[in-house]
Amino acid sequence: MADDLTSVARFLYEAGTLKHTKRTGWWMGGVKDPESVAEHSWRVAVIASIIAKLEGADPAQAAFLAVWHDTGETRTGDVNHLGKKYTGGAEADPRDIAADQSTGFPAGLADTVRDLIGEYEDKETPEAVCARDADKLECMIQGIEYREQGYTNMQRWIDNSRGRITTKSAAELADAVLETGSLDWFRSALGETS
Repeated sequence: MADDLTSVARFLYEAGTLKHTKRTGWWMGGVKDPESVAEHSWRVAVIASIIAKLEGADPAQAAFLAVWHDTGETRTGDVNHLGKKYTGGAEADPRDIAADQSTGFPAGLADTVRDLIGEYEDKETPEAVCARDADKLECMIQGIEYREQGYTNMQRWIDNSRGRITTKSAAELADAVLETGSLDWFRSALGETS
C-alpha cells in the first residue's frame, strides 16, 4: 500500500501545478494575468453542483466531475481554441492522461479516476452534461468579470460560452448572470439598493 500511496503523493504535487497554470485563452483577449486552471476548476465545481441540483441530477457527482475535468492539463498545459486548430486532430485524449496519471494508484482509486474522466468526456450522464455546462458558464462569468475590469475584448468569450450551454437550468442561470453586475452580491450584502 505504501508504494501505491507514493504514486498518489506524486499526483498531489502534480495537481498543485494547476494553481500556477494560466488559462491561455484569456491572453488572446488581452488579460495580462489570467486566472489559473485551478481557480477556474474550483468555480466550475460550485456551478456544476448548482446546475445539477436544478436539473434533478446528483450535485455531488457533477461537482466531482468538475473538480477533475482539467487535471490532464498538468501534462498538456491549457491549450486554447486557437492552439487546438494546429494540433491536426492529434489532441491528447484526457482518458489516456488520466490512465498515466493514475498508474500505481490503489486499484479502486485508479478505476475511480479513470471512470470519472471517461464519464466527463463521454457527455452521456446528466451529471457530465451539467459539469460541462458549468465549464461554459464559468468561462462566461470570468469573461464578464474581465470586461468589468476594463478588458474590452471579452464579448466574444461571453457570447461563445453562452451559446454552448445546453441545459435549461444553466441557460436560465446564464441569462440571470448576464443581467447581474459582478459586484451586485457585495452591494446586496451591505444592504445597498442598486
